Amino acid sequence: MNFLSLFVLIPLLMLPALWLSKGQKAIRTVMVVGSSLLLALAALTTILFLKERAAGADAQMLFTASVDWFTSLHIKYSVGVDGISVAMLLLSAVIVFTGAFVSWDMNKEYFLWFTLLSIGVFGFFITVDMFAMFMFYEIALIPMYLLIGVWGTGPKEYAAMKLTLMLMGGSAFLMCGIFGIFFGAGGETMNIMEIANHTGGAHAIPLAQQYVWFPLTFVGFGVLGALFPFHTWSPDGHASAPTAVSMLHAGVLMKLGGYGCFRIAMYLMPEASHELGWIFLVLTGISVVYGAFSACVQTDLKYINAYSSVSHCGLVLFGLLMMDQVAVTGAVLQMLSHGLTTALFFALIGMIYGRTHTRDIREMNGLMRIMPFLAVCYVVAGLANLGLPGFSGFVAEMTIFVGSFSNADTFHRVLTIAACTSIVITAVYILRLVGKILYGVCKNPEHLKLSDANPIERFAVICLIAAIAALGMAPGWVSDMINGGVSPIVNHILAAVA
Repeated sequence: MNFLSLFVLIPLLMLPALWLSKGQKAIRTVMVVGSSLLLALAALTTILFLKERAAGADAQMLFTASVDWFTSLHIKYSVGVDGISVAMLLLSAVIVFTGAFVSWDMNKEYFLWFTLLSIGVFGFFITVDMFAMFMFYEIALIPMYLLIGVWGTGPKEYAAMKLTLMLMGGSAFLMCGIFGIFFGAGGETMNIMEIANHTGGAHAIPLAQQYVWFPLTFVGFGVLGALFPFHTWSPDGHASAPTAVSMLHAGVLMKLGGYGCFRIAMYLMPEASHELGWIFLVLTGISVVYGAFSACVQTDLKYINAYSSVSHCGLVLFGLLMMDQVAVTGAVLQMLSHGLTTALFFALIGMIYGRTHTRDIREMNGLMRIMPFLAVCYVVAGLANLGLPGFSGFVAEMTIFVGSFSNADTFHRVLTIAACTSIVITAVYILRLVGKILYGVCKNPEHLKLSDANPIERFAVICLIAAIAALGMAPGWVSDMINGGVSPIVNHILAAVA
């Protein structure tokens, strides 16, 4: 068995272990051990991958393996990773690990669905077969309905229904797109690499068909990536979701959208992505600016962060559609950065809400004196989200903007300048928020009795801050690893339209 399958096998083994667990201590033990193993496996995969590359392994995908699954339909369980996949696996493992500690007091059923969600996420990033990717994509979406609808807060039933219906709508588009790609390429293989390289019976997809399947596939994945105007599920879903679910949802699940757009839609249909990419580039530009402006007028902590996620995920798709190697590398770095930063934000919001029982910033003042640890960490999260040098956000956003500016035509330059304004708008809502809830005099006497973060919560928060700072201060190795995965795909897209 290929060791990459352990990313799916470990959570699968956690499910019966959780089911058989009696008492909260046993449940916590299973989650901590399982998530620690996943984190260790992700770290080991990263080390092995870098060693292979250093030793001269130049194959696009490493650690590949393939097993026939449904032979008559040419469906295989095919795994393999490149620099992009390895980075996403590492991000997912960090957030699942910290999410286990943030959800310390949740019950067995919650952790069962949370673990099932993680299976879908990890499976999506290790597979190179379109059908298997789609299957894992669906596995990741299904638990969201129950996790929000049962354990959420506020209008949770409405939020869960809205999220599920919109994402299933995206799945319908996606399914049409995937089958269109499959038959357009000859109907002989579902393997992404074989379709891209015209091996295994695959041939180039006719341009007329690309014009149909590219928009369907891009929109299908774009819905999950909060592409304007299909983003409306995201703020409501985030606002009602439990803390760890928000962390995994915003931190990892939304990255499936950008990853799928790049890996399937753009890679397999390069001509259409070049011809039609400008339409989606305009929409992503709107996402970036609209999300930032919307965050400025919100009063709910989770809604502020949710609209911030719309803006930053828009920036991911924006960088990808620039079709420049530097910009695309920046987009993947932005996936990592936003994943860690937004997970930290949602973790802190959950901890503050658990104590104050409100997320309305108008009812919060003077939290710096009452819970200094949470307050300082919130400031750090805000500065990281702002893109301050020394944090991951600065590296990611600067790389996107530098790469985007290398497109010398007026259209791309104007859109890049418009996207750059989002930094200023982000500063407005972050600084407003920090000033509002942390400083001043506490108006609610009940808040004066509140306690600061406990050791378990502190551990989860420190892990996330350490990851954000590490990525910001030493981004070179991550950037080089990602660049190695980006380069063949971008060159393939550019070669097709040369």
